[in-house]
Amino acid sequence: MSVASTATLTDLRQQIEGIERVYRRARTVLPFDVLAIDAKLPGGGLALGALHEIAGGGAGAVDGAAAVALAGGIAARTGGTVLWCHYSDDLFEPALARFGLTSDRVMFFKARDERDLLSAFEEALRHGGLTAVVGELAGLSHLTSQRLQLAAEQTGTMALAVRRWRRHVDAREYGLPTTSFTRWRVTAIPSAPLPVRGVGRAKWHLELMRCRAGNGADFEVEACNAKGLIAIPALLADRSAEADERHVRAVS
Repeated sequence: MSVASTATLTDLRQQIEGIERVYRRARTVLPFDVLAIDAKLPGGGLALGALHEIAGGGAGAVDGAAAVALAGGIAARTGGTVLWCHYSDDLFEPALARFGLTSDRVMFFKARDERDLLSAFEEALRHGGLTAVVGELAGLSHLTSQRLQLAAEQTGTMALAVRRWRRHVDAREYGLPTTSFTRWRVTAIPSAPLPVRGVGRAKWHLELMRCRAGNGADFEVEACNAKGLIAIPALLADRSAEADERHVRAVS
């Protein structure tokens, strides 16, 4: 066998090994531990080593508070160190502990502008020592999303792009295609009334707008708790159980 043929076979083996590494990582997921949501996601959860987008809905398209909370809860459940990249001045860092992302688990990078942020976002994903990287940004072109996706695949780090806009009109960009595995929109809705004076656990309308190899869906959920977990409100869960029971009786 010639030297050229040997080199060609070596290159081919390396390419195949690279594809297999990506495939193995793509099969690794982080479940929400909410059956109704995980059932809509290929593999039963959010793919690790992949890019996911989160935006606020309604007024949240401007302030993004619910989107930030959801990203914080997801990042917290990846189990390791997280880097949070932002360039705005409205991130209250200690509040992320409410959603499971405590100060000993997260580092923050304050970028000069969005270009600086995207550069840090990609570099952090390629580092390999983090379990998740969060980037608060407005624009995300198809080419930029490809670069972030490839960087995430190489190390198995989850990439969470929190899309935030200063003006409602700019939120229209969220409809443009990217290479993200999933795209979410989260809107705060009134919490359930308590039997005593006070405010109940926050609730969200959670929309799965896009899912690679899956379909969209929407859910009414309780916001992330101190462990980063969301939940289906008890009343809705009871209704769902009753509906399943009625379906079983009808089939039998």
